[in-house]
Amino acid sequence: MTIHSGASQVAADVLWNVFHRQQSAFRRHAPLRYSKRIEALDALLRSIFHYEDALVNAVNSDFGRRSATESRLLELFPVVDEIRYVKRNLRRWMRPRSAPVNWQFLPSRNRIIYQPLGVAGIIGAWNYPILLTLSPLVNALSAGNHVMLKPSEHAPATAGVLQQMILEIFPEEYVTVVTGNSEVAEAFSSLPFDHLLYTGSARVGKLVMKAAAENLTPVTLELGGKSPALVHDSYSMAVAADRICSAKFWNAGQTCVAPDYVLVPVARLNEFIDHCLDIVAKRFGDPHSNPDYTYMSSDHALSRMQDLVDDARAHGTQILRPAARNHASENSNRVFPPTLVVEPSETTRLMQEEIFGPILPVVSYTSLEEALDFINSRPKPLALYYFDRSRARIRKVLEQTVSGGATVNDCIFHLPQHAIPFGGVGASGMGDYHGFDGFATFSKKKGVLLQNALVGALLERVFKPPYGAVSHRLVRLLLHRTKPGPVRRVQLDEAK
Repeated sequence: MTIHSGASQVAADVLWNVFHRQQSAFRRHAPLRYSKRIEALDALLRSIFHYEDALVNAVNSDFGRRSATESRLLELFPVVDEIRYVKRNLRRWMRPRSAPVNWQFLPSRNRIIYQPLGVAGIIGAWNYPILLTLSPLVNALSAGNHVMLKPSEHAPATAGVLQQMILEIFPEEYVTVVTGNSEVAEAFSSLPFDHLLYTGSARVGKLVMKAAAENLTPVTLELGGKSPALVHDSYSMAVAADRICSAKFWNAGQTCVAPDYVLVPVARLNEFIDHCLDIVAKRFGDPHSNPDYTYMSSDHALSRMQDLVDDARAHGTQILRPAARNHASENSNRVFPPTLVVEPSETTRLMQEEIFGPILPVVSYTSLEEALDFINSRPKPLALYYFDRSRARIRKVLEQTVSGGATVNDCIFHLPQHAIPFGGVGASGMGDYHGFDGFATFSKKKGVLLQNALVGALLERVFKPPYGAVSHRLVRLLLHRTKPGPVRRVQLDEAK
């Protein structure tokens, strides 16, 4: 369903109509049984393969240039792999689970039941317009929900293919794709969904959360932030440089979990930079002619990268590119080459804003504690990357930093792991999804007590008014069955 630009009230009326039809359909058909959820996932999987080339071409069109291999590797494969993983595990996830009962209620029983929430809303992002729209859809369908999707208006070609895909395999009252401008997105986020998942910038995330709050709609926000990479002095600078630069310059840095800056030991700063320049030249060649190097998504994104570099240069910061491209100031066809910025001042925009492009600030440190203080003095990032072989130091870094997720001795690869949650914390987002955690996010985890008849009868006689002497004695017995020691003031220990 495409809503053309016009009055916001028109957009709201059309969306409300679709939303109410999905609500009615959910009430008629819920809860969707296991076989129907598998049928939906199978249909989506087959459709992805049927539209594989169309999706890849659409992403290429939206960016101006994006490697077909990169789109298949970073977008299509993770979705396909997640569908397969969910299908293997869904029957087990859907089963009611036993839970321990308080001893006072034995032999009663506890159960945990996962139920679909109802109608879920998903707002995708432009930087990975396939993955960040369809991956949450997989989770919402596995939980038995009906779904309304809003792909990003900044990737219109991909949104059009997604809309055609979904229209062919799902009735509109089950799953539908809504396309349109920012007015449509605003009206979409104002619908009283049973859950709303948004992926994108923190600025828009605040607006989405504000709109959702009017309906008390629970939200999952997948945002971003300045995700650090920290390299220990004992680690191979060549290996760290390759893994950090590869992850940074995939999709021309337009990745929410790309390393935003890197901290390296001061004594090995030049060594690390030399390896970075070699890796960039090896893997990305001349970005103007390299078909594997992605364009910036828009003229605005391109000019913003240049503004960030110009601001750093105005602060006297060293700007580096491989020698073959040191002259490349012309940004034809929205190409911005991989760029290193050495020891930028903390007052530069590069160190204040999420970069979201192919610029890598390199900052030196003198001790691990100094590096951790540098990270912890900033808003909590979506991801953290640490390079070290010492288990003790790895544990220390993971314990003494807070981030949405982390990868040790590599970058980004925690994101496609099905068995661990993915999500932000603080300024980088809230809530998580993927695998079971995605199933749980789009479900109501209902706790159920199955009361034993004898226990119920005892409670009625003893623990309901009017209270008698037996009630008083039993309450005191329950309250004072263990005696704590003397009251002591709590003292905080320094982290080690």
